[in-house]
Amino acid sequence: MADDSGTLTMSTENAALREALAAEHVAVWGYGVVGAGLGPTGRGRATDAETAHRDVRDQVTALLAERKANPVREQAAYELPFPVLSAVDAAALAVVLEDGTAAAWVRVLDQAVERTTRELAVGWLSGAEVRAVGWRGAAGKKPVTSALPGLPKK
Repeated sequence: MADDSGTLTMSTENAALREALAAEHVAVWGYGVVGAGLGPTGRGRATDAETAHRDVRDQVTALLAERKANPVREQAAYELPFPVLSAVDAAALAVVLEDGTAAAWVRVLDQAVERTTRELAVGWLSGAEVRAVGWRGAAGKKPVTSALPGLPKK
């Protein structure tokens, strides 16, 4: 959030990056559950998504460390929003994970002061939405696309 004067600073940007890093930790952990729920035939797609989130997580961790801003650490486990009892549930969980990271990257866009940070956030937000489109289809969710990914639904 902006400082008391409403001005964005590196501190506000770093705070938003830490929130995004926390969302990436959740996504990395959650894709283990997604992969297990999809079974052997669908596991490759979940592994690809997990790898993408690991890459983002590692880049954000390095960026925060470079700035001497303490990166958020991952937790041992996270609470699932619902039981994953089928492949459709697994795909629905993947949608939740992608939507969660998208919302975090929108927050970074709102709080960023550096152009390079905004460029990274746009790229990572786009990646999350592309993955979410595929998962929404697999989960039977309509519409499969979001006009404004990462923003709250009305």
